[in-house]
Amino acid sequence: MNFDRIIAVRTTKTIYRDGHRVYKVFDENYSKVDVLNEALNQARVEEVGLNIPKILEVTTIDGKWVIVLEYIKGKTLAQLMEEYPEKYDEYLNLFVDLQIEVHQKKCQLLTKLKDKMNRKIEQADIDAITRYELHTRLEGMPKHNKLCHGDFNPSNIIITDDGVPYILDWAHATQGNASADVARTYLLFYLEGKVEQANQYLDMFCQKTGIAKSYVQKWLPIVAASQSVKGKKEEREFLLSWVNVTDYE
Repeated sequence: MNFDRIIAVRTTKTIYRDGHRVYKVFDENYSKVDVLNEALNQARVEEVGLNIPKILEVTTIDGKWVIVLEYIKGKTLAQLMEEYPEKYDEYLNLFVDLQIEVHQKKCQLLTKLKDKMNRKIEQADIDAITRYELHTRLEGMPKHNKLCHGDFNPSNIIITDDGVPYILDWAHATQGNASADVARTYLLFYLEGKVEQANQYLDMFCQKTGIAKSYVQKWLPIVAASQSVKGKKEEREFLLSWVNVTDYE
């Protein structure tokens, strides 16, 4: 492989740019099923009318699975928030509007969010009673079929030089209740130690949508448990600390 430059390095993948293409190269032991499912998710979401990078190819290079996408030139919203802190509120407002736009879409061939979370809760490192309580709470939540990103955070938003936003990384996309997606984003801010920003984000989302803050908070233990299955040890410990948080003001 001889690409122009490395864009990002993750635990199980490296992302390269080569001209007008991006190559997401997975580790040799990465599940083929997961690679193909990610590509299929992205291809399905392409059809709903959002600005996202298009899948160009799925292939193997040097024995490694590779997803090839179109390159979107610009800066991530996370970068812009760091570079222009005086515009943070403006950028957060755009961020929330984009997530609301995502939730207004439907993509009925995606995995159901509840089904995925039930599977993840079964795999979580929690006791049987807590697991039962989480399954029960999850089943009691209203059933929706809105498009949910699953990893919606400012680093997954690219703003082009012309000011056009693109949403990246649809590996975790599902269809289900938008408030679960919001709870996930809230926890992502928390994982980065951005507690004030997490609360500002949640307040802004609830204000714009009319969704009760307490309703989103009811999702937090469920989402935390389901997200604790993978990731770094310290992240798992943090997420599991939210599993027993059941009462909110």
